[in-house]
Amino acid sequence: MFKQRMNQTPYEMGFQMPAEWHPHQATQLHWPSNRETWPGERLTKAEEVCLNIIESLHRFEPVMLLVDPGAYRHANKRLGERNLDGRRVHVFKQPLNDMWARDCGPIFIRRQTEAGDVFAITDWKYNAWGGKYPPYEEDNRLPKWFAEEFQIPYIQVDMVLEGGAIDSNGEGVLLTTESVLLNPNRNPEMNREEIARYLRDYLGVKKIIWLKNGLAGDDTDGHVDDLARFLNVDTILAVTVEDPGNVNYEALQTNFKILKQASGLNGRPFHIETLPLPETRIQGTTVDGSSFVPASYANFYIANEVVLVPLYEDPNDQAAMNLFQRYFPNRKVIGIPCSDLVWGQGSIHCVTQQLYPCLR
Repeated sequence: MFKQRMNQTPYEMGFQMPAEWHPHQATQLHWPSNRETWPGERLTKAEEVCLNIIESLHRFEPVMLLVDPGAYRHANKRLGERNLDGRRVHVFKQPLNDMWARDCGPIFIRRQTEAGDVFAITDWKYNAWGGKYPPYEEDNRLPKWFAEEFQIPYIQVDMVLEGGAIDSNGEGVLLTTESVLLNPNRNPEMNREEIARYLRDYLGVKKIIWLKNGLAGDDTDGHVDDLARFLNVDTILAVTVEDPGNVNYEALQTNFKILKQASGLNGRPFHIETLPLPETRIQGTTVDGSSFVPASYANFYIANEVVLVPLYEDPNDQAAMNLFQRYFPNRKVIGIPCSDLVWGQGSIHCVTQQLYPCLR
């Protein structure tokens, strides 16, 4: 275990959280199997989306698919129904609580040296978005499992943090929301300054852009990966709505104003791109009784040579595809229908986590 053997924080040792576009070794995914999240036919629909993601993604980088032991045989049967290269889809039988790999998976940090990049895992506490969905102990163990299974240096951090709550430009600027990181259901004993210090010490964060609130129907309390994401070091994508009567109008307007006033480490303002929010009201309700889901084009995933974009059978789907193709001309842009996935209150970014040295 990589503790502060030299009495230094990872930041003092030169580590920093890389941007998502930094080359990966693989992507972590979890096979959906939680019947409380996916009741009835919803489970089969979530499996289909998961298979679509795997089929598209594995052509560009390996997939590490974790499968709960109770679903292992069934998952392998379903995988066999698709045209997959078994050398690029690595299946691990591993106890899981749910499929949201982004929030409980390992958050890597990177140090550049003359001999090449050095990576380590930061192992933050995970409590299922403020204790909303117990049990979550198996998911909370995953960063340590990765570190031990693949002999990766790691450090345990005494703070609750989910991967979907933060987004990095790879040069020390971080996007996040007050509604999550300052929520008393995460770290009630910590104030803003203490939280910021942990983000600096363990992720190498030099500047934080604090947005306010998230989308209606987002049971995470407002993850930033549904609101705003870095497209490159100097550009941020923000989702917006124009109708003042929209349930998300006020929150998104407030966040947009914050982004327009934000600047990078060089003092220059960021370039802000916008995409309309797709329709988020659904027929009926989700498992927790919400009439809204956090459908958002900001929940995209950047992988090696590809960008996976969530689509929602919405008139704005093509505008989203066009924007990502413009910003990632050297990557294939693939749209994945995600209406059945976002019913469970997450989308592509929520179910993926980029991995670095995790294959033998």
